[in-house]
Amino acid sequence: MSIGNVLLVDDEEKLRTLLKRIISLEGYSIFEAGNIKSACRILEKEPIQIILCDVKLPDGNGVDFVSQIKAKYPEPEIILLTAFGNIADGVQAMKNGAFDYIIKGDDNDKIIPLLNRALEKIQLQKRVAQLEKQVNIKYGFENILGKSSLIMQAIELAKKVAPSEATVLLLGETGTGKEVFAQAIHNGSKKKGKPFMALNCSAFGKEILESEIFGHKAGAFTGANRDKRGLIEEADGGTLFLDEIGEMHIELQTKLLRVLETNEFIKVGDTKSTRVDVRIIAATNRDLQKDVNQGHFREDLYYRLNVFTILLPALRDRKKDIPILAEYFVNVFSKKTGQTIEEMSPDFMEHLQQHDWKGNIRELKNVIERAVILSENQILTLTNLPMELQVINHKPQTLSAFDLASVEKLHIHRVLNHTRGNKMEAAKLLNIGLTTLYRKIEEYGISTQ
Repeated sequence: MSIGNVLLVDDEEKLRTLLKRIISLEGYSIFEAGNIKSACRILEKEPIQIILCDVKLPDGNGVDFVSQIKAKYPEPEIILLTAFGNIADGVQAMKNGAFDYIIKGDDNDKIIPLLNRALEKIQLQKRVAQLEKQVNIKYGFENILGKSSLIMQAIELAKKVAPSEATVLLLGETGTGKEVFAQAIHNGSKKKGKPFMALNCSAFGKEILESEIFGHKAGAFTGANRDKRGLIEEADGGTLFLDEIGEMHIELQTKLLRVLETNEFIKVGDTKSTRVDVRIIAATNRDLQKDVNQGHFREDLYYRLNVFTILLPALRDRKKDIPILAEYFVNVFSKKTGQTIEEMSPDFMEHLQQHDWKGNIRELKNVIERAVILSENQILTLTNLPMELQVINHKPQTLSAFDLASVEKLHIHRVLNHTRGNKMEAAKLLNIGLTTLYRKIEEYGISTQ
């Protein structure tokens, strides 16, 4: 079995025959061409990995041919052969994209190791491309599951802001998938492929959090035996996701504001500034406007973070997405546990859809994992659910012409018409939170078009 396809391009037939014998013994398949025109015909038909090409050919120059090949076929690696060493040609060949440049005869013993290195590079690039594709799938917008109007609106907003450099503020309850959105926004931006660093601000006290974000110099405090790069420096060129930003101490908010305004910060114990190019995506489950009014959050930082806000709906407000999410988690945990789960029983699904899901998607994920582990057959049933999910509190769903819900629905619809669909303005006029308005729109099936 061939380990790779090599194209020999040289007008000397004897040399091609010699090289073919040497290279084919190593397990490579050989294709031959006496000029550039013939080589191009072969490249159009065959999946060539490596090209061994003479510099002087009847219909052109091998150094220039490298540029032509790379423009049309970027994957193959090209090794140039010449009868006479020429430093200028060698330099230009490498600039044009050649893998290497060797002298005929003198360097014949280098050809096989060189071919093997070129093949290793090609295989490594393929593995990297595959990994990048997997990462794109894992962290792309395609990975955000759901078809409800609320989640689709959030996805569309995130897609629009992703290519920009704008700071994004993600609002939503714990467990609604804020980090998944942050990763998708990063992956859809110009900073894709650069570092994505995430930190939960509620997980640390003030001093540790300051060091984690901004880093410190050796001797800055007891135990600081060496310099440490903070996450904001680690994320240079990429994105820093700060979850639960509302829990950040107000003194640290000042340092973060400086980063947003000047792209500079000072490490703990340092005297000079460090410059970074970082996009900030922040998230919180708190009412930051309320925190600003109470003096717990800096107003100037709030407006800096609030450049582009995306509200992530709670799971109870998008219950039509529960079957999609449940099926996904069943497949994930079935593979992890080696079990075969073919379906979820109707009563199992009914109880999932009736639950309030205060822990949102994270809670649903944990419930499905537990159910898969407890399952003794190929169907998930009611008995696989936690006891608190096995009881349904039925609520009447129909609306009469005289009940309060019908009146509320009509009033919300009128206010939305008055504001021409502006939900933030409508929420202010109704004197309710924006999250509550979105929930009622979904609950009553109110069209906002």
